[in-house]
Amino acid sequence: MIRVRRSDERGHFDHGWLDTFHTFSFADYQDPAHMGFRKLRVINEDRVAPAEGFGTHGHRDMEIVTIVLEGALEHKDSMGNGSVIRPGDVQRMTAGTGVTHSEFNASRKDPVHLLQIWILPERAGLKPGYEQTTFPEEDRADRLCLVASGSPKGAAVKIHQDAELFVASLGPGKEVRHALASERHAWVQVARGAVKVNGTALSAGDGAAVGGEKELRIAASAPSEILLFDLA
Repeated sequence: MIRVRRSDERGHFDHGWLDTFHTFSFADYQDPAHMGFRKLRVINEDRVAPAEGFGTHGHRDMEIVTIVLEGALEHKDSMGNGSVIRPGDVQRMTAGTGVTHSEFNASRKDPVHLLQIWILPERAGLKPGYEQTTFPEEDRADRLCLVASGSPKGAAVKIHQDAELFVASLGPGKEVRHALASERHAWVQVARGAVKVNGTALSAGDGAAVGGEKELRIAASAPSEILLFDLA
């Protein structure tokens, strides 16, 4: 079964400096029908104006994954980390017992376009942690690349949950497949382009909850970038 969450159904706020879409309930956007999917709690698509951003603020008991689609995002946190996240990078921050951080557009002339993902951790009270890895284009081109996992392989960052996150950049006519084990579920998020998931058409900003399928076939009809979550 595939249940689609269309882009224009998401919560949307344009604050001038920030244009943001919420796939699930977040902050002032509350929809009891869309509180998350399995352990996936937040997918926010943000466009931040040049030199603007999120001032220092706190989080706890959440696995936060940040993926930049265009531009560059500057990160600083109370653990002493400072970095710039660019396309191809995946950042994981374990908020655990509590962290504060800030995120600003690193450019004074170009906007930054990013996805921020929250996943509920396996338990409360984890030690805060941070990890950032770059995945070259060739690792993502026309294939599913594992970028975050509870049991990471290769360069994937570790998330403290029974979940896997894959990304893929697909050319027109290209297809990737993913076997879904019994009792597992999936969420597919289209960051850019247009794809069909087992025949169901999705466009940029659309997401789809998947259950009861043995295999996912994701075929692109345009240059596309997708995220695939494999969830317990």
